[in-house]
Amino acid sequence: MQAPDIPQNETQRLAALHALEILDTPPAEAFDRMTQLARDLFDVPIALVSLIDKDRQWFKSHPGLEVCETHRDFSFCAHAVANDAPLVIQDTLKDQRFIDNPLVSGNPYIRAYAGYPIRPLDNIAVGSLCLISRQPRDFSERDMALLGSLAGQVEELLRQHKLQQELANTARRFEALFTKSATAKVRIDHAGHIIGINPFALKLLGYEESELIGKNIAVLTPPEISAQHDVFIARYIAGGESTVIGRGREVQAVHKDGRYIPVHLAVNAIHDNYGKVVEFLGVLTDLTEVYNANRRIQKEQNLLKVLHQGITDYQALMSGKRLWVFLMEALRELTDSDYALIGEVIPTKTTNALKIHAITDLSWSEASRHLMERLRNGDMTLTNPNSLLGRGFVHGDVIMTDDVYNHINRGGFPPGHPILHNYLGVPIFSGERLIGMYAIANSKQPLNQALLDWLQPFTDTCSLLINLYSQMAEREQVTRDLAAARDQAETASRAKSEFLSSMSHELRTPLNAIIGFAQLLTNSRRETLGEKQQRQVAQIEKSGHHLLSLINEVLDLAKIEAGQMSLSIEPIVLAQVFDDACSTLEATAEAAGIQLCVTPPSEHWQVSADYTRTKQVLLNLLSNAIKYNSDNGKIDITVAHSGNHVCISVTDTGPGIAPERQHELFEPFNRLDAEGGSIEGTGIGLAITRELVEHMHGQIGVNSQPGHGATFWFTLPVANTNATAEKGVPLGSRRASPVDGHLVLYIEDNPANQRLMKDIIEDMEGLYVQVAPSAEAGLEIMRHRVPALVLMDVHLPGMSGYQALEVIRSDSRLATLPVVALSANALPNDVKRGLDAGFNAYLTKPLALDKLHATIAQFISPLPRKEP
Repeated sequence: MQAPDIPQNETQRLAALHALEILDTPPAEAFDRMTQLARDLFDVPIALVSLIDKDRQWFKSHPGLEVCETHRDFSFCAHAVANDAPLVIQDTLKDQRFIDNPLVSGNPYIRAYAGYPIRPLDNIAVGSLCLISRQPRDFSERDMALLGSLAGQVEELLRQHKLQQELANTARRFEALFTKSATAKVRIDHAGHIIGINPFALKLLGYEESELIGKNIAVLTPPEISAQHDVFIARYIAGGESTVIGRGREVQAVHKDGRYIPVHLAVNAIHDNYGKVVEFLGVLTDLTEVYNANRRIQKEQNLLKVLHQGITDYQALMSGKRLWVFLMEALRELTDSDYALIGEVIPTKTTNALKIHAITDLSWSEASRHLMERLRNGDMTLTNPNSLLGRGFVHGDVIMTDDVYNHINRGGFPPGHPILHNYLGVPIFSGERLIGMYAIANSKQPLNQALLDWLQPFTDTCSLLINLYSQMAEREQVTRDLAAARDQAETASRAKSEFLSSMSHELRTPLNAIIGFAQLLTNSRRETLGEKQQRQVAQIEKSGHHLLSLINEVLDLAKIEAGQMSLSIEPIVLAQVFDDACSTLEATAEAAGIQLCVTPPSEHWQVSADYTRTKQVLLNLLSNAIKYNSDNGKIDITVAHSGNHVCISVTDTGPGIAPERQHELFEPFNRLDAEGGSIEGTGIGLAITRELVEHMHGQIGVNSQPGHGATFWFTLPVANTNATAEKGVPLGSRRASPVDGHLVLYIEDNPANQRLMKDIIEDMEGLYVQVAPSAEAGLEIMRHRVPALVLMDVHLPGMSGYQALEVIRSDSRLATLPVVALSANALPNDVKRGLDAGFNAYLTKPLALDKLHATIAQFISPLPRKEP
């Protein structure tokens, strides 16, 4: 069996077939008459109108055949469609294409076939009109011509079917657009009479259909414009310019009960095929909700205007009676009321009284006008707790009534008093405290809970403004108190700074001598010490440095608490900090028998932090891990990324810390009962460490269990990956031009420090020192001989170091002389002040010998060291 070919225009063909909307429709008498005529004309048992779908052939008419469709692969008609030409088969048993076709070997046992393509749309074959015989037979040219004519009639039937479907669809759309539409629609003839109206329009206008059909459209319009409708229509039909038809506008429609309904009206003309107007279609959109919404919006805008003005202009409103008059007039406008009042609740020993600040004039006589004036001026207050007003200002009740004269709390109204139709009294609370009330009468709006809820923002604003009004008297006192507190805080801050500076100087000055002489004794090449003396001097130096570190810790904590800790936050390479800190404590760990295991970070890892303070944090944690470790213990230092932070961990093998006491670790001066032990410390190292980490936008914590060591960790924010750590400018960048000569003038009043400096300079080849006990003496020496370098304490008796520096810089012979400040004032602000003043360098006491040597070498070169 040969399956039919697929036509090249299969997509277009199927589209044309489906556009007919014929598939799977019920039998149609017109098609059946056509196939019956074909059976009679050609004397065949079967005639079919066959339509070839994607996978099947479907029969619109099939007399003589019980089935209504078969598979497309068996279809004879599909061959006719594929070839787009008539197909004649005289004997299927002699045609190799069909000899084994199931429709040949089985029911309906086709032996002869003649099919003519049908092309109802765009000349595209969608099926065929075919004849089937159970006996071999021939079909003449006349037979095929006749069959072609019948096929043409089938094509017309198909086109008529399509047209009917379109008309039915149009009718359904019209039904949906007109009759079932949720928009009011009216059909009007060219004379202006109503010929159709949909249910929505009838419901909108309150009519029955029978009451309007045949009536002029003017019945639905206000009298003042009803007579113009016929003129509009006649002018449009005559070709005149339209003012209504084809345009939309807002108008009013008249309800059956006579009320006006705001609508948007659009009238469109409907023409016949010759362009003649046959009718008009009017579309009415109910604008009632829109109008109501606009009114609500206008009310909301008025309310917001009042609230905005009350809040933004409250200072201007606080003068005189402006606030109260403003609130009263706003209340009248918001509620469309004739009368309003607003007052302040004045507590008394027995009950509350109402002091009226603003009230609409209710006077009707000379006596009543006098009473109104007294009320407005605050010369009298209301105290009756059982009146309509009293229920509000005494009991805090909301009173709302449309029947004032029969209300249980109505007081007596004297003859001539204006008639009150309704009344609303609202208490004003500040929290739970009753501070005022307002009332309205003769409102044009319904008095109900909705109005009360809508007025709530106004009530709250009244509460705010009344409180502000009463607080204005206290405002100046509060301002004065704040100014005094500020001055006191600034004074305390200055005192604390001065204390820190003084403490730094007083403690570091004696330590300078202790540590300096210890270093001289240790490093002396002229008079070497014995082994026992070396141990003793080393212990002096060690204890001095320990005392210095304790002082530094206390001062660091004080600076942090005072907000004086300055940090230089920049991208730093974490690996450099690790190397620096670990190399510093490597010998200490080795001496204590502690193994340091470091997992260094990548050279590319950078954090945003202060290099020196980051190193200090790591040194603090490593020092604690060494001090509080077990014998032959171990310290692991690791680093890992954690989101946009880097986490550094220091893990020891010490005794661990109980979870319930871990929060005490970061408290200043808390050593967790270790005060009586052999390990020295102040207990503020971790407190400083925490402050430093948090000031660098990181976090710090500890994980530990008793007997299992402890892991102290801290995080720092990751720096921009493209950033590189900036290197600070070394102090040497301030290098002055070398000065000939090797005299070092040391201006210092402290004898111990004088002796120390002499011993230090004597160990330096090519230098000698001259000491002056005061600035005045030092200046006298400089006038006779200009030294190579001046080392000057800034705290001197008589003229200070700063004053002496001014004299030096003003002398043309001494202006370029390098002058180095020495001071026990080691706060960052002290150093900055010295450098800003013009000192070439600033060294802090106790002096570090290596730093002193480097500073001297910076200004006097070459500087060879003496050989022992």
